[in-house]
Amino acid sequence: MKHKYTLLIYTENHIGLLNRISIIFTRHKVNIETLNTSASMHGDIHSFVITIYTTADKAEHLRKIIEKQVEVLKALLYEDSQIIAQEVALYKVSMRSIGKNNIIEQMVRNSNARILAVNPDFIVIEKTGNQSETQAFLEELSVYDVREFIRSGRVIVTKPMRMLDDILREMEQEEETN
Repeated sequence: MKHKYTLLIYTENHIGLLNRISIIFTRHKVNIETLNTSASMHGDIHSFVITIYTTADKAEHLRKIIEKQVEVLKALLYEDSQIIAQEVALYKVSMRSIGKNNIIEQMVRNSNARILAVNPDFIVIEKTGNQSETQAFLEELSVYDVREFIRSGRVIVTKPMRMLDDILREMEQEEETN
């Protein structure tokens, strides 16, 4: 049965690595739902956060294949219950549809969103939350002529208390014993 899985991949920063990782998913016919890459707290180590829908066996198989890439330091696989995840969504809403009422301002407050920009033609709203929260806010705003909508990939922290420094130490110990 297919479930949502999140891969957290620590890598060296090399050109072409993202392409090689995405090819792994293509070859195994698994679609990448969300993707976020960034530097970690160690500037020379980068992290990839990839969300996929697949079976547990296939997710673990993909993790192992990815971890074999030369520039990949560690690939970890998580279910939603093991992480805290957030996304950022931006909504651009036409000012004409809003008119002079304060309903949008009230919606923003009630959903813990914030207004980023106000222009004579549009307003830009930012909402942070999980995918269902940002989608629900989009549906709530849909009656007000949403002109643009974009959602970021997941940003996560893991619930198991395991720091990147601990993972790096474990890797060094493995190298020393091999």
